[in-house]
Amino acid sequence: MAVKCPQVAVPASAPAPASSASSGPSGPSGPSAPFAVASASVVAVLAPVLVMFGIGLWGIDRGGMWRDEAVTFQVARRSLPQIWHLLHSVDAVHGLYYLLMHPVLAVHADEVALRLPSLCAAAVTAGLVAALGTRLARPRVGLWAGLLYAVTPMAGHFAQEGRSYALVAAGAAGSTLLLVRAVHAANSGEPRARVPARRVSAWCAYGGAVAVTVLLHELAVLILLAHAATLALARMPRRVWRGWARAAGAVLLVLLPLALVSSGQAGQVAWLRPPGGDTVESLLRAFTGPTQPVLGPYLLLIALALRAPLTRRGELSLPAVALPLLLLPPATLLAVSRHWPLYDDRYVLYALAGAPLLAAAGADRLLRTAARLRLPARHPRAPADAGGATPVPARDDRTAPARNAAPALPRAFRARYGAALLGVVAVGLAFVSQVSVLRADRDPARRPDNLAAVSAAAAERMSPGDPVLFLPAIGRRAAVAYPQGFRSARDVALREPGPVSGTLYGRETGPGELRRRLDGLDRLWVVAEPYALRPSWHPAEPTEQVKLAVVGEEFVPRAEFVRKGSVLRLYVRRPPAT
Repeated sequence: MAVKCPQVAVPASAPAPASSASSGPSGPSGPSAPFAVASASVVAVLAPVLVMFGIGLWGIDRGGMWRDEAVTFQVARRSLPQIWHLLHSVDAVHGLYYLLMHPVLAVHADEVALRLPSLCAAAVTAGLVAALGTRLARPRVGLWAGLLYAVTPMAGHFAQEGRSYALVAAGAAGSTLLLVRAVHAANSGEPRARVPARRVSAWCAYGGAVAVTVLLHELAVLILLAHAATLALARMPRRVWRGWARAAGAVLLVLLPLALVSSGQAGQVAWLRPPGGDTVESLLRAFTGPTQPVLGPYLLLIALALRAPLTRRGELSLPAVALPLLLLPPATLLAVSRHWPLYDDRYVLYALAGAPLLAAAGADRLLRTAARLRLPARHPRAPADAGGATPVPARDDRTAPARNAAPALPRAFRARYGAALLGVVAVGLAFVSQVSVLRADRDPARRPDNLAAVSAAAAERMSPGDPVLFLPAIGRRAAVAYPQGFRSARDVALREPGPVSGTLYGRETGPGELRRRLDGLDRLWVVAEPYALRPSWHPAEPTEQVKLAVVGEEFVPRAEFVRKGSVLRLYVRRPPAT
């Protein structure tokens, strides 16, 4: 049995399709049906928002930022001219996000405030996923899809990340919903004089949402590819393609200046490597759930959803919207990254929305198939009279309501809400099976480093006036994010701090001046990235070369304190040879 989805041409104010609001056991009937469907739709959208917000709020204050969050924290607190100065040399791809975070951290600058916009964006995304499922199928599908998104560990991870990725996911989900509405407006049967204005406003809203999304992160431009595939699967008429093409062209024009600037800063992603054989499996588990009890049923439900026809000509169905969103952005970025490494799972977080939509549609198809297979209840028939008519038993109007009132409410409740609650219970079981994953993700040790721990170690061991050398300069990020731990130390190599120099970590002195400063020191603290202490590391910058040469030739290590992602080592001058 195919998954029935309402035609996009049906006005939003019209009663829900028969699959969700028909009379009989499958839904409400009578004059109250539109109100019941509207109420169910509101609940279907709000419940995932609240669940996602609760999961994201759990453990949001981890007690430490990692390196990428620290960049957001220190850049967003600069003045607007200083942020603009920085973007000319580095991090232009995150420029809009820093500008949005500037007023947030101006009100209150701490780790919770840093992550709160991502948490709110993740909650909004869960609601938007639910709205897509409700509009393209029925309220219970939207409810299940939104809740599935909320309990997915990947969504919870980035809900607590002080970076732009959760906002990008919200923008992608919102633009997908606006695409559905724009297609509805383009296929509307309203009088010709009114249609153009609605079409223009709908496509403008869609284009504006996509433009903001790609300015938050330029790799989100792949959402246009997914939307084009959706229109192709639905075999949309030319008027729809014309509207979409104009909106997509405007988005690309808006993105062009950012793409040109960021292409000159490609060294920022030089650390990325071509994806390996396990990358696809890792992403699959991230999208559906890392635990086996969730992964297997999740994939089965997606397969059930895809067994139905994707769409009919001129209509948007849930599979036709969700499948390209789920597959095309990751697949395209993976293919490109085989030759030009750009792939990281956070860059395709927004594609996650397609997985719960498909799984919810598969669950809906499974339940409706099971309902069709149930045998109807058999009732004894009274013998017909001589005329062939079946006599109607006499009814006592005084006692009949009393006999029937008791089971009526439970039956109506089970018919209307039982299936939806069954799906909610299944999502709850998926959440329980992944609680350990969510709990572990709230441990600062799960991030690549913990700059708060590095700063605390420095504060505990450094004396006032102690010289400190950061190897390489990027190691200064702990001192930038948590300056209180290094307040008493003296930065030997620093010439200009980051805000003044328009850089992330400041501009260091030249090799000659640095050698002169190191000559008069008898002890030196070095805060190093682990790779910088390996013999295989050969920096290209002359200042970094001097650091390695002087420390290796003129000093010997006396003590070492290792923190995740950083090494704090005390050196003393090598005694003269006798």
